[in-house]
Amino acid sequence: QVPLVESGGGLVQAGGSLQLACAASGSIDRADFLSWYREAPGLERELVASLTSGGSAYYGDFVKGRFTISRENAKNTVYLQMDSLETGDTAVYYCYVEFDPFESGSWGRGTQVTVYS
Repeated sequence: QVPLVESGGGLVQAGGSLQLACAASGSIDRADFLSWYREAPGLERELVASLTSGGSAYYGDFVKGRFTISRENAKNTVYLQMDSLETGDTAVYYCYVEFDPFESGSWGRGTQVTVYS
């Protein structure tokens, strides 16, 4: 299992922006699946955005046009740029990465994002 460390969460007013980072203790150059999930109190964990090794990006309908997932291979880091934040975006955000299709993926411990109006 490759450790993942999220950072960048915090308190922000609606309409503002945050950038989350997920730093891996290993190369992400050939990772099959890079993703961000979120979990709000009382709700199920949901996929926010993902990026495959082939370069295909996916976004949940609820964040499409507002969030952007990207990678910086030199820093072994996955980012989630969040713009036009809404109170409904309040949740714990988790990074999940599959480095090898024959092994289990790795989860970060999560970072709290709180949006107020």
